[in-house]
Amino acid sequence: MPSKKRETPISLQPLDALFGTNEETNNGICEIAIGSLHPFPNHPFQVKDDKKMEELSESITQYGVLVPGIVRLRGSGGYELVAGHRRKRACELAGLEKMPVIIKDLTDDEATVIMVDSNIQREELLISEKAFAYKMKYEALKRQGKRSDLTSCQVGKKLAAEEVSQNTGDSSRQILRYIHLTELITELLELADEKKLPFNTAVEVSYLRSEEQQILLQYMSNHNMVPSMKQAKELKQISKERMLTYSEIDQICMNESTEKVQVQIPAKKLKQYFPESYSKAQIEEVIFMLLASWAEKQ
Repeated sequence: MPSKKRETPISLQPLDALFGTNEETNNGICEIAIGSLHPFPNHPFQVKDDKKMEELSESITQYGVLVPGIVRLRGSGGYELVAGHRRKRACELAGLEKMPVIIKDLTDDEATVIMVDSNIQREELLISEKAFAYKMKYEALKRQGKRSDLTSCQVGKKLAAEEVSQNTGDSSRQILRYIHLTELITELLELADEKKLPFNTAVEVSYLRSEEQQILLQYMSNHNMVPSMKQAKELKQISKERMLTYSEIDQICMNESTEKVQVQIPAKKLKQYFPESYSKAQIEEVIFMLLASWAEKQ
């Protein structure tokens, strides 16, 4: 009968090394007290107590934090979160006192790039979140001295935007358009987030002075309207030449709003969607009902 192999002794780590303390473990992950984790300055991404946060909290309760956060030391004490703001909040909701993190030695600009990259792929980001995130990364890359051999500011801007656009799904031109949205006053940017102010129109409006945007906002409120792309371009052009006035905004917006809008749909195309027994009145009723439902979702 063959002899039984001698078992290799297993080295057991103390529980504190695995689940507690601020000492670094073998894989570089530490457990840090939640109260010692502070948000990244001007963090552009919202942390909401919504359904997704509830699901994340429940997952953490059941399985723990599967992906550690990334932090760096703060000069005033504690740690600054670079990545993991939503995980921290979920840990709080789950009643945890500590969160696993990796401590890194990062400059301000390096931390900014990591912070943006770790969040920019999230679904359903608000326009304002992307705008300020792109701006922060764009400015960080420029400060890092990349492309310092370039003497043309305009060319430098384009190449910096190309670096920001990597792995985002947005072109460098679109990156710059997002960044310019940070020039919008808060109320207009909120309308863009709510999709009440179309993206392209918002970009044009962002070229107006803050005072002009305030006047436009007042006009929009008084007349319960949103400028069209054509109107926004006209407002932008006048703003280049002189300060926009309320009366000029009224003149531009009223001229276009008084134009009649006519849409003709061939009967042949409509018939394929309705029973032959439907009358004209019944077809119109269905169309307006569907339009009303569509408008509510915008």
